[in-house]
Amino acid sequence: MARRSASLLFDGSEWSFAALSRAYDAIEEIALGEMELDVYPNQIEVISSEQMLDAYSSVGMPLMYQHWSFGKRFVFENHLYRKGRRGLAYELVINSNPCITYLMEENTMPMQALVTAHAAFGHNHFFKNNYLFRQWTDAGAILGYMDFAKKYVARCEERHGVAAVEEILDAAHALMDQGVFHYRRPPRLSSEKVTERARERLEYEEQTYSDLWRTLPVTAGNRGRAEAEQEALERKKVLNLPEENLLYFLEKHSLILEPWQREILRIVRVIAQYFYPQGQTKVMNEGCATFVHHYIINRLFDQGSLSEGAMLELLASHANVVFQPGFDDPRFSGINPYALGFAMMQDIERICTRPTEEDRDWFPTIAGNGDWRGTLIEAWENHRDESFILQYLSPALIRKFRLFHLTDRSGDRFCEVASIHDERGYAAVRAALARAYDPGANRPDIEVTDVDLLGDRRLRLRHTVKNGILLEEAHRDATLAHIRRLWGYEVSLEGVEASTGKVLYDCSSGTA
Repeated sequence: MARRSASLLFDGSEWSFAALSRAYDAIEEIALGEMELDVYPNQIEVISSEQMLDAYSSVGMPLMYQHWSFGKRFVFENHLYRKGRRGLAYELVINSNPCITYLMEENTMPMQALVTAHAAFGHNHFFKNNYLFRQWTDAGAILGYMDFAKKYVARCEERHGVAAVEEILDAAHALMDQGVFHYRRPPRLSSEKVTERARERLEYEEQTYSDLWRTLPVTAGNRGRAEAEQEALERKKVLNLPEENLLYFLEKHSLILEPWQREILRIVRVIAQYFYPQGQTKVMNEGCATFVHHYIINRLFDQGSLSEGAMLELLASHANVVFQPGFDDPRFSGINPYALGFAMMQDIERICTRPTEEDRDWFPTIAGNGDWRGTLIEAWENHRDESFILQYLSPALIRKFRLFHLTDRSGDRFCEVASIHDERGYAAVRAALARAYDPGANRPDIEVTDVDLLGDRRLRLRHTVKNGILLEEAHRDATLAHIRRLWGYEVSLEGVEASTGKVLYDCSSGTA
């Protein structure tokens, strides 16, 4: 007992910086040495519950400009937390280089060790190596850019007034989901030159900005149809239409925005783009981090570095994280990404080391290869949730989760159980679950299709309606009003059925 106590990383629940350092070193040795993870340098900070709430409020970033919505969310989260109706995350991790991990000072020492393994190595490895994060974010530049954004918005408030800046931010925030490039990679930020480039861009726009755009007369309507169609084709080519990124289009082509307002739109869309990969990798990211912390704490216990009491606390917390209520459980709110992700990581390890004949039929390239580390690392690098589930979800796991597929057609009186967890249904259930994580199937497909800058200047948008899912009218009309505020002229939105091209609705900001 004396020898085992001497080998423990910590004893008891109280944490200290010395104990945190010892635990970090032991975790790092397993993560890098045994699991062969590749991570950014770590920066670990211990913060209070109020600081954690503040981080919640500002979308998890250590630097953020001021806006009333952040204060509103802080008050809401703080109220629920103080009333005991909602807990706080044990940690918060930022996709940056160095990777910043915030630990709650209220955590016990065992929990500090668990979340260090979870965030500082699991999430960190995923951020650095997954292809979406490599292509769409620049971890080395984001903190520098956020520092620039915070200072720039503050200067705009001093120069133009808080109300004027708030009005632009309100409209930009309303369009954040439509302010992302989904199919082409934007240029990376430059952490060293971002402020200089912004200054040069603003100086150029101020020199070339002309108020004549506001006063150009509307052209006569006596052109022939063929001539008008040819002009429209040339106009769309020059403006690179259709354009999916509404904030980008408004930033570049709005006729009423001043240079500082365009820069604020750019700041908001850069932040929206930074978070774009996280929405597509929730299952994989949390599954990776949960698998990593589970492996590490078990290895530490096997080495005699954790006491039985600490291990019981860690396993209890882990069990709560990966708990998946049944569909008929009052607590059910969908599939828990921690539960599904962790189960799939463990299942891949099993398939690689202890495959069944069924596994060999479904996964001939990895079944029994013995290299579960390499298989997982390859999967973490090259997939998002949709493709990961479509490729790696096994029949064994479908049975374990008792998954089934419901079809819900608006014209039917009842839902139909189309597929269940049996031989005939495995492929259909897996494909249906993968589609649920397809961002293209779950977000409105809205594009700028045309605008006649020398004519009526009406901005024309098209919503491609899939599966008969229309926009909610109240939110649609409020968003159109925000777009009109940024564009300055009439904005119309046409809903077109994807399969037939039939126009389902046509509305404008004038009727919103």
